[in-house]
Amino acid sequence: MPFSYTSPYSSTRLPVFARNLCSTSHPLAAQAGLRMLQQGGNAVDAAVAAAAAMAVCEPVSNGLGSDAFCILWDGQALHGLNASGRAPQAWTPEYFHRRYGTGAATPPRRGIDSVTVPGAVSAWVALSERFGKLPFADLMAPAIEIAERGYLVPVVVQQKWAAAVPELQSQPGFAQSFMPWGRAPQVGELFRFPAAARALRAIGATRGEAFYTGEIAQAMAAFAQAQGGSLGLADLAAHRPEWVAPIARNYRGYTLHEIPPSGQGIAALIALGILEQFDLAGLPVDGPEAQHLQIEAVKLAFADVYRYVAEPSWMEVTPAQMLDDSYLASRARLIRMNQAQDFGAGNPVRGGTIYLTAADESGMMVSFIQSNYQGFGSGCVEPNFGISLQNRGFGFSTDPAGANRANLVAPGKRPFHTIIPAFLTRDGQPVMSFGVMGANMQPQGHLQTLVRMIDHGQNPQMACDAPRWRFNAGLSINVEASMPAATVQGLQARGHRTEVLQDSYQDFGAGQFIWRMGDPQVHGYLAASDARRDGLAAGF
Repeated sequence: MPFSYTSPYSSTRLPVFARNLCSTSHPLAAQAGLRMLQQGGNAVDAAVAAAAAMAVCEPVSNGLGSDAFCILWDGQALHGLNASGRAPQAWTPEYFHRRYGTGAATPPRRGIDSVTVPGAVSAWVALSERFGKLPFADLMAPAIEIAERGYLVPVVVQQKWAAAVPELQSQPGFAQSFMPWGRAPQVGELFRFPAAARALRAIGATRGEAFYTGEIAQAMAAFAQAQGGSLGLADLAAHRPEWVAPIARNYRGYTLHEIPPSGQGIAALIALGILEQFDLAGLPVDGPEAQHLQIEAVKLAFADVYRYVAEPSWMEVTPAQMLDDSYLASRARLIRMNQAQDFGAGNPVRGGTIYLTAADESGMMVSFIQSNYQGFGSGCVEPNFGISLQNRGFGFSTDPAGANRANLVAPGKRPFHTIIPAFLTRDGQPVMSFGVMGANMQPQGHLQTLVRMIDHGQNPQMACDAPRWRFNAGLSINVEASMPAATVQGLQARGHRTEVLQDSYQDFGAGQFIWRMGDPQVHGYLAASDARRDGLAAGF
């Protein structure tokens, strides 16, 4: 694609061109991935090393107790990996009603009863075993060094860290692990995490067995029991990551691939299918008309996703029905060009996350995401090994009569998931591995950046730097302060209830992109890293 490289936006970042790349939201993690590539490893080795480093460098967003997903091109074909964890066997609606009252519509947002089985470590192992080149223990080495030596806490991470302390400081293990001075670290202060280093050594030496059946599993189970939780050794030992076929949708000659439900990636596919009915390329890229159409398409997508998406075996409709051409065309006809609307779900039946990406000169490309969900996850941290446990259980419903009955909690079931890696192809060949962080911002970010690249020819770094909006609910949206005032006024005139926000990291996500320029050994890749976070794309 003939990209534009003349940016109208305030960021002065330029894309990085190289044949071997790793792009993450923390420089030390990007360096960890690059180190593996320089040692003869491939893109999978780089991604796993970077992910392990991220578990140490950005504990506000992910950790050793995270879940993870991946889409990768191995040089010949596309593969998807779902390493999200399942509910403990004791979890039923009655379990939560007994503990939290019959009026509880979901599991608690924090605490041990929000924790499902952590899956990220199993993703690292599965990727390494199937596609990696270097010994698994070598992939853990950079993260171990960072945890033992410590790192200076950057600005964005510190802000989120400090914001979480008032809510989480009383959760078991949190203060011991993340408040070493009785407070959050200050900007530039050295933070060491020896407990995590201990865990990473055991994970590396046993290829993850210590985490699910060995000493770390025993420590997690004992910790959960001490807090009155139900996560046990049998739940951990039963965990297996699942290789899955990504779901896809064509858009203007390209194909976007996402992980299938119970993740929300299908929202981006639905929205693109709706937008294909409109001539976005004929509209000003930053004008209110183009932004209005994208916002309305996202609203329609989320209306269906929140109603229908759950673990596939529990869904009332199939992804194919939700992505049917005629159904999406009918949804597109609901959009009014000059009026914002609050859409309900249709009827498709006929009759605080980190993201990273790596690519190498052999052609392998990896799109990887892992998360503790909402800033530090559950807040519970097993102290001996520094396992900061996610709170994905909050994604379940405990109300059998609720709107999304398919997402009702059940033993061994996976909850609704927000983290979604993405991959773009054209004519069956790889084009871009990418992702955007931030809860329900993720499919919105996929949509907005793809429209900028495909419809308007902006290069990935420009698409990163451009101002974004975020749909919340009803008619409410947030917009970045850098969005043109005329565009904000145009959206308001259409009925969008807009709030202009300065906090780009918290509200508008951050992304990493690697675009294949041609033969990797000759033309290499173009990499972009989002300025909303302390990201870095590094390569050679």
